[in-house]
Order: sequence, then C-alpha cells, then structure tokens
Amino acid sequence: MRRENEVLLTLLSILLLINFVETMVTPALPTIQSDFGTTEELVSWVTSAFTITAAVGSPILGKVADVHGKKKTMIIILLIYAVAVFIAGLSPNIYVLIFARAIQGFGFAAFPISIAIITEILPREKVAQAQGVLSATFGIGTALGLSVGAIIDQDLGWQAAFHIAFVGSLLLIGLAAKVLPESNVRVKESIDLVGMTLLALGSSLILVYISEGNSWGWLSPSEVFLIVTGGVLIYAFVIWETIAKEPMMKLELFKIRNFAVANFVGIVTGIAMFLLFFGVIYYAQLPWPFGLGLDQISAGMSLAPGTLSMLVIGPLAGRTLNKTGPKPILMIGGVVLMLGFYLNLVNRATVLDITLNGVVVTAGMVLMMIPLVNMVAVSLPPQARGVGLGMNTLIRQMGSSIGPVLASSLMSMYKSGFVMPLGNSYMVEVLPGEASFNAVFTAGILITLLALAFATLTQNYKLEARPQVAAH
Repeated sequence: MRRENEVLLTLLSILLLINFVETMVTPALPTIQSDFGTTEELVSWVTSAFTITAAVGSPILGKVADVHGKKKTMIIILLIYAVAVFIAGLSPNIYVLIFARAIQGFGFAAFPISIAIITEILPREKVAQAQGVLSATFGIGTALGLSVGAIIDQDLGWQAAFHIAFVGSLLLIGLAAKVLPESNVRVKESIDLVGMTLLALGSSLILVYISEGNSWGWLSPSEVFLIVTGGVLIYAFVIWETIAKEPMMKLELFKIRNFAVANFVGIVTGIAMFLLFFGVIYYAQLPWPFGLGLDQISAGMSLAPGTLSMLVIGPLAGRTLNKTGPKPILMIGGVVLMLGFYLNLVNRATVLDITLNGVVVTAGMVLMMIPLVNMVAVSLPPQARGVGLGMNTLIRQMGSSIGPVLASSLMSMYKSGFVMPLGNSYMVEVLPGEASFNAVFTAGILITLLALAFATLTQNYKLEARPQVAAH
C-alpha cells in the first residue's frame, strides 16, 4: 500500500507541475507580447505550439511506452521537458520561446502514461479513484497557474516561472527514477516510424488549420492546403496501419465498443467544454454593457473555485464508479454539464454568478472525464494501453481546439453596437452582445446532448469484476 501511494504521489506531482506551467503562461501572454515587441497573433503560438505537440506526441510516446517500458519513457519525457523549460526561461526572442513551448508539449504525454501505470500496478477496485486523483491535477494546476502564476509574472517576471519549473523537473526526474516501478507489460514490436510520421504530420496540419482558421480565413489558400494535406496524411496513416506488419496502433481496437464510445464522446465533450470556457472568459473581460469588464487575471480567477472543486469531485467520482460502473456517472455528468450551460445562459449578471456556474460546469466536466478515461484504460488490452490512452488524448485535444473556434465564430455572427461618448463627439463600439453569448451557451447544450446520445451506447461494468467488453 505504501509503495502504491508513493507512485501515485509521484505521478500526481509530475502532472501538477506540467498543468501549472501550461496555465501560468496564459495570464503572462500580454507581458510576453510587450517584452518581445511582437504581435498578438504571433504570441498566441506560445500556447498553440504546446497544444499541438501535446496532442500529437501523446499517442506516439504512448506507443514508445508500450514497447520500451513506461518508467523509462516517463523519465525521458521529463528530461526533454526540463530542457525545454530551461530554454523557455532564457528565450532571447519570441521564436525561441515558441520552439521551447512546442518541445514542452511532449511533456503532456505524461498524463496518459500515468494513467497506464496506475492501471497496471493498482488493484482493479482502486484504479478509478486513483484516476480521479490524477485528473484533479487539471483543476489544481489551473487554479495555481491563474493565481500563483499571475503573481510570479507580476513580481518576478514570466521567466521565473520557467526557472522554477526547471528545478521542479530535475527533482521529479530523481523521484521518478527512484519510485516508479518497471513495467512488466511490454509489447515486443519495432517502432512504426512511418505510421508515427504520418499521424504526427497529418494531425499537426489539421490542428493548425483549426487554430488559425479565423485569422487566416477558412477558405484561404494556406488553410485549404493545410486541411487537404492533413486529411490526405491521416487517410494514408489509416491505410498504412492496416497493411503494416507491426503498426503503431491496431485499428481493430476501435471495434471495442467502450473504446470507440469514449473517443467519440471525448471529442464532442472537448468541443463543449472549451466552447464554454472561451465564452465565459471572453464575456467576463468585455466592457460593460457587453460583459463584466474584468481584467484577464480576474476573469481567470473567477473560475478558480470551480477548478479547485475537481480535487474533491474527481476522487469521489472514481470511488463511486467502482460501485455503479462508468455509464451512470457519464450520463449524470452530461446532465450536470448541460445545467452549467443553462445557468450561464440565464444567469451571468455578476462575477459571483459565473463563479457559481463554473462550479457546476466543472462538476459536469469531471463526472464525464473520469468515466471516459477509465473506459479506455480498462477496455484496452494491457499491451495497447499506452498508445490507446495517447490516441484518446489526441482526439480529445482535437475537440478542445474546435471549441474556442466555434465560440469565436458564433460570437462574430451576433454583434451589437453601443454608442459611447468620446470627448465632444461619440463613437460606436461593435462587440459581441447578449445574443452572441446566448448562441454560444445554447450550442453547448445541444453539443452536450449529442455526447449524451452516444454515451448511451456505453457497455457498463463494475471494477470488482473484470468487464466483458464486446466488439461491435
């Protein structure tokens, strides 16, 4: 028991550090833009670069973990991450910082590999609760990044956060080497370099297409090139995986019902969740009467109580899952998430309103995320667990990238004018109005409803007994 707790605490610390650094960057973006004298579009790549490599790297490094061992892969990931945050803290220009952030994105693969590790070493009845604890790092890291990260940015400079992360990474490398167990589950295969390359290039191009569509124009030549080329590469990946002797990922895994359901529901809920986050944060920062007129840090802090509640809801959801199975919790989570959207639709007049709404939204998110992760980890054969969890991370990140773009598109369709005094004259300010955010939150309800419809296909099981997973 003590050994298991040490492993869980080590993995928790690793994920907490990575999530803290990722969130800390967000309130520091205006300062980074000012320090380097760059454009808003270019500085946005400080976060986009991380997101893209985090998505692409997860299934690739998950496969490496399946083949070469999860402990060894985790230590390599931490070494790469440590080098990247060191470079980021010393960046002489915006391009070096973006490069360092892209390398940092590979550190996000620690999440699916951590889930795979605890699924291997813990008794089945403890797996879901431990997954809930690890998933709570998203909330804790977000809250710390928005609060402590903002203080570090203001008082010490954004570079200091990366310096602190570098020291933390070195300590965690030593801790991981001492505490993490060697993996007994390995697949004796060679690494499918062709498949990895096709997946990496194809998914990267599609993610760039999604993230830059509003800026470059969805039908501009560069955007058309990205989506067409990305689509062709993903199609080539699928074809290659069906004929490769030792594929990166056996596509027959998608015939496992719960794995297929978890991936589809994952991408849809990813769209819904980040549609809501983008809408709420944007609304909170707009000047009155369009929004609440908060600054960037205050807007982020308004959601901090909700993210901290993950620390309680995550483990509780995991413990309950042992008795009920994933399906009831998944369905309840969808209903709660829809309620969160509805509350933002009808009651968002004050900071307290969006803070309380945020607690409801976070509860719905966690109640959906825990069952989805557990469904993937439990349903897959042990030798494919790393790559399967990594692929699920990639798919959910796709949804997370679509959400803000959809929110931005909806807000641009419903703008309102407001006459403001300017000296001895007047000016008309045109910004997203009430109808814009009503459209965003209504779309969120409908998207979550779609996720719930597919969640009904989940084959329920209880972790006291080994689930019988049917292939369909």
